[in-house]
Amino acid sequence: MKHLIAILTILCFVKANAQFNSNSFEVTLSDLETNVYEKDTTAKSLIIYEKGNSYIDKNNFSLVTEIEKKIKIFNKTANNDFTITVPLYRSDNGKKKEKIDKIEAITYNISSGKILKDELKGSDIFEENTNPNYKLIKFTLPNIKNGSIITYKYTITSPFIYNYRSWYFQHSIPTLYSEYNASIPGNYEYHIKLVGYKELAIEETDIKKRCIEGSNGAYANCTISKYAMVDIPAIIEEDYSSTIKNYVSRIEYELKTINFFDGSIDRITKTWKDAEKELKVDPDVGKQLSKSTKDILPPSITEISNPLDQAKAIYEFVQDQYTWNGKYEIFKNVSVKNLIKTKAGKVSEINILLHNLLKSQKLEVYPVLLSTRKNGLATKIYPQISDFNYLVVALTIEGQTYLLDGTDPILAFNELPYKCLNQYGRKLDFSKGSEWIPIEATSISSIQQKINLTLDSDELILTGTAESSYQGYHAHSKKRTYFTNSSTYSENLINKYEDFNISTPTIECESKNDIKFKESFNLEIEDLNSVGDDIYIDPFIIKFFRSNPFQLQERTYPIDFGYKDSFLASIQINFGEDYTVEQLPKSGNYRLPEKGGTFLYSTNVNGNILTIFFRLSFNQPRYNAYHYSAIKELMNKVVHTQTKTLIVLKKKS
Repeated sequence: MKHLIAILTILCFVKANAQFNSNSFEVTLSDLETNVYEKDTTAKSLIIYEKGNSYIDKNNFSLVTEIEKKIKIFNKTANNDFTITVPLYRSDNGKKKEKIDKIEAITYNISSGKILKDELKGSDIFEENTNPNYKLIKFTLPNIKNGSIITYKYTITSPFIYNYRSWYFQHSIPTLYSEYNASIPGNYEYHIKLVGYKELAIEETDIKKRCIEGSNGAYANCTISKYAMVDIPAIIEEDYSSTIKNYVSRIEYELKTINFFDGSIDRITKTWKDAEKELKVDPDVGKQLSKSTKDILPPSITEISNPLDQAKAIYEFVQDQYTWNGKYEIFKNVSVKNLIKTKAGKVSEINILLHNLLKSQKLEVYPVLLSTRKNGLATKIYPQISDFNYLVVALTIEGQTYLLDGTDPILAFNELPYKCLNQYGRKLDFSKGSEWIPIEATSISSIQQKINLTLDSDELILTGTAESSYQGYHAHSKKRTYFTNSSTYSENLINKYEDFNISTPTIECESKNDIKFKESFNLEIEDLNSVGDDIYIDPFIIKFFRSNPFQLQERTYPIDFGYKDSFLASIQINFGEDYTVEQLPKSGNYRLPEKGGTFLYSTNVNGNILTIFFRLSFNQPRYNAYHYSAIKELMNKVVHTQTKTLIVLKKKS
């Protein structure tokens, strides 16, 4: 049944894309004559066919990878010269290094129905040394025009036979057919992981007997695997996402065990139990977690009897007394002693000190390893310690767990930096064993606006007040700017808006780590747009959204806000006795599927008071890709409401 489904999928795909020869590396007349990809008319180019093949050369025991690609050029832009870049790895001492050979590249064009070819010259291939561990091989294809086809192929020979490269099926341009073949000797055991949301169209395995032979008659069979995807959309990074590498469709290989021909075994990938033992005695982790913090806390903190109040006081003490130096390096030269001495240190130093201070007061606390949003998701399949680049603290009081980070003074208690909201982390408990825990915002972030306006019918001026309240992550940039230079904040606020005048701004925020930030001011809107007896008023003088952040035709990865979000506006306009409402936008109530969110917009007139209510709520921090079209359409309605709404007032006769 699996094979039948795969065959039907391929047949449907071939029929839908019959104008392109996606079955082979060969360039056909149809490839050149077809100048549009109907499924993505915005694509500037298209990978018609690509294939990779990796195997161990039994003669010299090197890892050989053969690559070939065929690409259609729809629109040659000035910033895209189609330079192909191939990274080659070399060891620290430079004794082992990857090599590339058999580079062949051709540009195909059509003229008077005939296929013309321009071949790559050896002089057009050059190398670039970027760092001690990598060399880049680059070559630019000649005579590329709109409608050209380019093909290229090369072979990489690597002495690092344990390091099968990841194969990327998905790219920044759409792909019709992508295939990868791998031959892996049976004495190498790998974790093989399919990443991304696109399913394989072909997944086949076979066994090749005696593919590798050693001394004294030793040998190994090879597992031959074939993976293929078809009709793969481009992956383009858009707003509200963690790093795109989390979602690019690919096959990844992680070596688990080597069974040598002499009978010995090298277990490359360890269990979490093994990793915990190593971390417990690690000088940068376990040893630092046991450092003494005697006499650091003042009596005003140590004498607090309520555990939660004491924990908050310790947290604020660390925020006030110690400064993050901007470095991560959670497994490199970590020294709590140096932090205490200099008052500045790395992420792990500050948060390990926070951990130790909480623990010194008999509070239940654990270090948590996590990977930031830009760093990508840590694998859950096996302990890959290098996946983690951040350390925070988990504090448990009366069954309630709080996640703390002392590196930033604007963070409220139980609030992590936005960069840390990356789904999950590993809580280290060297007694009972570590476990995965969710890393999520615990409260809704919001912006609330309250605007009251009164029309002066003689001068055609609107005057009034505006109050804005920012909570959670929306308050971060406000607090950071205000507490950096509060004297200029009000001045900058006055100059922020071009459509109206501001006076007497007022700021309410008790401290840097307050969860809320409020600002208010008086305002005046002059020169209202009027035609005859009609006045046209844009009620959304302060807009949440001016454009839709979601513009892709198709998005294959989640929408990740990081936290539950809410926008609310209440607008009241007193238009006086001389005018009446001539035109009022219709109210609307829109909902996302599965109770994912709502957009509510309503208008009401009571006497000479016009009231507008606007509420947009996202009830989840993260949405699967299949919600994209619904969220995109919802945001179209939001933007249209905020940018196209006009209230028409007509002067009474």
